[in-house]
Amino acid sequence: MVRLENAQSLVGIALTLLVCWALSEDRKRFPWRLALGALIVQVGLILLLFGLPAARGVVAGISAAVDGLGAATGQGTQFVFGYLGGGVQPYTVENPQGLFVFAFQVLPLILVISALSALLWHWGILKWIIRGFGFLFEKTMGMGGASATATAANIFVGMIETPIIIRAYLDKLTRSEMFLMMVVGLATVAGSTMVAYATILRDVLPNAAAHVLVASVVSAPAGVLLARLMVPEKPGEGGI
Repeated sequence: MVRLENAQSLVGIALTLLVCWALSEDRKRFPWRLALGALIVQVGLILLLFGLPAARGVVAGISAAVDGLGAATGQGTQFVFGYLGGGVQPYTVENPQGLFVFAFQVLPLILVISALSALLWHWGILKWIIRGFGFLFEKTMGMGGASATATAANIFVGMIETPIIIRAYLDKLTRSEMFLMMVVGLATVAGSTMVAYATILRDVLPNAAAHVLVASVVSAPAGVLLARLMVPEKPGEGGI
């Protein structure tokens, strides 16, 4: 039995594709293979991350690591900024919710995650993760190597660092590939910001880090599809 929420999601997907196709620069060329591949990748990633027990354990581990980093960063922030960072208040507080200060309680965590991402990149761990997702996107959606790598990089490092990763190919990208990289960058969430969102939402959304991570990963192939719909690749171009 199809639930109402699922029907709404399917209608939303159809309407989104229809609007992007209506705004396309070339409506005669609908990327059927890309559309099918993007939908398969999204469904596969959701089933993988939430369906398999081992994958659920990994996602739960990521959530626990994010919570641990948040707690450790919180202790350091309280040591430096005192009650502004969430420490003991010097006076009676009538509205505890009003004590949340983004600059002193979230930005320090973003700095810590950014430094940790740089360290993981230096060790080569983040490079292999990006290459793995890039290979998946390249084979399932028929993308060029540079575009697939940029799509994968946007998930973890964000749209600012992604052009640096593929800087050797930037001058060779077509207009469609450049547009694709920007769209995916806006569709996904960088790792540092992802952790910040999870920290803000953890009191109202159980397992917030896992939800934000999965939403960012699944949004990557969706961004690729919508970008290709609006600015299709011309025959003979792309594939770098």
